[in-house]
Amino acid sequence: MTEEGQRPARVVVVDDQTVVREGIVMLLGLLPGIEVVGSAGDGNEAVQLVDELAPDVVLMDLRMPRCDGVEATRRIRAEHPETQVVVLTTYADDESLFPALRAGARGYLTKDAGGDEIVRAVRSVLSGDAGLSPSIQRRLLERLSAPEPQPATPAEAPDGLTTRETEVLVLIAEGLSNQEIAHTLHVSTATVKTHINNLFAKTGLKDRAQAVRYAYAKGLARPPTG
Repeated sequence: MTEEGQRPARVVVVDDQTVVREGIVMLLGLLPGIEVVGSAGDGNEAVQLVDELAPDVVLMDLRMPRCDGVEATRRIRAEHPETQVVVLTTYADDESLFPALRAGARGYLTKDAGGDEIVRAVRSVLSGDAGLSPSIQRRLLERLSAPEPQPATPAEAPDGLTTRETEVLVLIAEGLSNQEIAHTLHVSTATVKTHINNLFAKTGLKDRAQAVRYAYAKGLARPPTG
């Protein structure tokens, strides 16, 4: 028990770099209120450890081989909703942050976070709050306050595309992977692949690059500016 009367939070550390992983484990071992119960070198190992140990929190790196942190987070949150995930990564760009949060991460810290900040994030997610560093909170507020682009969608989808095929095409144009499209539309990855095959057949498209140009040309999405 900690001096506040709370039991230590049981934590699993996930990072593909052995030196970094061992350093994080060593740091956490010195912090009050945290008990490291295991560590993993990639997302698949992380999911397996959560199956075996049922930790309170996983400190998750993002860019790893075999199974990255976003996919591991999605699997852990789907299979073990009682286990919270706090991302601990070098990267704070939108392409890393938002997929991780969409996958179910409740906290997001960069690796320059101090021990006190890690403890606060772990305790925050266990109490139902978000464990976000100040810089990440600012980024989220900036993103939320930015005007939402409104693509000019035609009244009728071109080339006989169904509504769902058009939705998939727009998400491809926005740069989402098949897994991210499946998560966004709440369908399986296999279903997304079927929609892509169908829309490619109807439009004569051969790859995702052509699909992006097609979506721009038909007014389904807008190319990025700047």
